Amino acid sequence: MNKKRRVLLLKGLVWLLCLAPGVWLVWRGFTDRLGANAIEEVLHRLGDTSLVILLVTLSITPIRRLTGWNDLAPLRRPLGLFAFFYLTTHFLWYAVVDEGLAFEFIVEDVIERPYILAGFTAWLMLIPLAITSTKGWIRRLKKNWQKLHRLVYVATGLGVLHFYWQVKADTYWPLVATTVLVALMLLRIRQARRPSQRSLAD
Repeated sequence: MNKKRRVLLLKGLVWLLCLAPGVWLVWRGFTDRLGANAIEEVLHRLGDTSLVILLVTLSITPIRRLTGWNDLAPLRRPLGLFAFFYLTTHFLWYAVVDEGLAFEFIVEDVIERPYILAGFTAWLMLIPLAITSTKGWIRRLKKNWQKLHRLVYVATGLGVLHFYWQVKADTYWPLVATTVLVALMLLRIRQARRPSQRSLAD
């Protein structure tokens, strides 16, 4: 199998795996299996999915460099866009379904609740990254594109913080997410000390 077909196959697999959580939520909704608080359940699952996909996106370059499997490189863009899609849906679900577009209460939440402020800031940071993810923007921004897209680490860190602050008692999964992010950041710092190699955020 040539490289083009392998990449197409991997991209197809990414689409299937990334769409699966959304399809699963829709199926649970239609079959009345979302529990007593369906709105909160959907909100949490959308947020969890976006964070997981963000962490997977950040792991692509380290895995590629460790294994030498360059076929993984084209997967970063669709993974990043899926993470942004789920995070945007997460925010819209909160704003439209949970809060009924009551902007005064939304603004109050963002200002007074640190975990909502962290999540909202992470979403805002990802907007320019999603917009500039095309080849055209890469050509326009040149080296500045890499600098801009390093914000993904900050946004993911805020997402982890949002996750940790949001949970009431069970911090197991937030700590797992924190550990994964710290490991990825250490790899990035290690690579940054090697000027002959490209950044992990490329």
